[in-house]
Amino acid sequence: MAGALFKPYTIEEGAYLVKLARRAVEIFLKTGRVVEPEGPPARLLLDNYGVFTTIETAGERLELRGCIGYPEGYRNVAYATIHSAIGACCQDLRFPALRLEELPNVVFEVSVLSPLSLVTEDPRKYPEVVQVGRHGLVVRRGPYSGLLLPQVAVEECWDPVEFLIHTCVKAWLPGDCWLDKRTRLYVYEAQIFRETAPGGDVQERDLKAEAARCSPKTRR
Repeated sequence: MAGALFKPYTIEEGAYLVKLARRAVEIFLKTGRVVEPEGPPARLLLDNYGVFTTIETAGERLELRGCIGYPEGYRNVAYATIHSAIGACCQDLRFPALRLEELPNVVFEVSVLSPLSLVTEDPRKYPEVVQVGRHGLVVRRGPYSGLLLPQVAVEECWDPVEFLIHTCVKAWLPGDCWLDKRTRLYVYEAQIFRETAPGGDVQERDLKAEAARCSPKTRR
């Protein structure tokens, strides 16, 4: 699971995706129309990575407003960004649909996912395999599946065991499901681009640096 970090895109390409996500939501809320990507960098129409769009309400701290995506891709990265953004604004059942008047107060984030990698080690060694600040997790057993993006563990200051437990719970499975050999665990990485303020400049997140701020006392 080691090796170079997954970083397929430049900051300019990442900024294009975030702005595309915001534009897709704005046009959809105004007209109900699904936009087409305009002048995208060529490889965003060729690559088919997984994509998640996260929308957060700005304030003293960002509060989740919606998050939807495709773990293993949808057509291509540009189209996946458009459709995940619309899903995050209007189809996340945890929240009411985003209103047009909220747009000036929300921050958009786009996560581009690497291919999922099945973990084949003994489940008891999973906490040694999972790297907070690098990996996102997927657990699957039968019809149940749960995914948590890598930034979630960083933002919550979880250790690897807590990350595994919460991913199982996300799949509506017992928190210790990762120890059951019937459960499949996948890891992946994400390149994450986020607005610094609503509609503002776009930066690439450094999860390793963010995770380093979690002292043992702040871990949950």
